[in-house]
Amino acid sequence: MQIHPSSSDEKIAYALLRAVAGTNLMMHGASRLLAGPQNFTAHLAGQFAHSPLPQPLVQGFATGLPPVEGLIGLLLLIGLKTRWALIASLLLMLVLTFGSSLVQDWSAAGTQLMYALVLSLLLFMRRYNTWSLDGCINRAPNEAN
Repeated sequence: MQIHPSSSDEKIAYALLRAVAGTNLMMHGASRLLAGPQNFTAHLAGQFAHSPLPQPLVQGFATGLPPVEGLIGLLLLIGLKTRWALIASLLLMLVLTFGSSLVQDWSAAGTQLMYALVLSLLLFMRRYNTWSLDGCINRAPNEAN
């Protein structure tokens, strides 16, 4: 007997993985904002103090990162503009991996590689993104016909 996975299982799995990835990214941003943006900026400035990057660039990045993480994470969580949110999150992982590698924080770079793998998988499997706001928006015109 051959077992065929239900497409609804694939859609559920996709929705839950997208929601977990979105929650993770959103909470990275939210927790940094709630703890005080100056704390995260000071932490990152210290981490990159001996890197070749100029401190104003590091501080500017540290200031902008939490709201960007929060927004991209929220979009992924609710499944709105999913394709663009996934592309943006992968580009963010590219930048974060560059920074982690620059200061030889291989643990962080490895973690970012895992995030990139999950995000790439979500982008690759986006055809299952029906349990989302994008799915609702895309279904609405078809239901009217």
